[in-house]
Amino acid sequence: MSIPQLKPADDKEVKVYAPFCQEPRRKFLPHAIGLYKLKTLEGARKIDGGESVPFVASWNISSLPIDLTRCRVLFDGNAELSYEVTMQSSEFVSCLIEVLLTFQRTRTVDFSKTFYRKLMRMDE
Repeated sequence: MSIPQLKPADDKEVKVYAPFCQEPRRKFLPHAIGLYKLKTLEGARKIDGGESVPFVASWNISSLPIDLTRCRVLFDGNAELSYEVTMQSSEFVSCLIEVLLTFQRTRTVDFSKTFYRKLMRMDE
């Protein structure tokens, strides 16, 4: 399923996550939760000065925003380029809001630099 065809989550699910989301971004929450419930995302990471690298991200889902979500990202179909990150579900949904915002601006599917910093453990 592509991002423009995403089905928004119902109000009950959105209300659970709303307190964990900043006000200006809440309007994207229904679609971000809809994306979260799909458990997978295909896109491409833009590399400065180079070609984009395709990726497949997959994750477990939870009904509670404080539960943990483990996300695995596989780049270029290469098992040696597989990375995992674990974070609160609410934080991961926030990363998916960033994916939606990026798609809205550029028509490309990609995570934010902040997400990749966490994935590559650059902030530890």
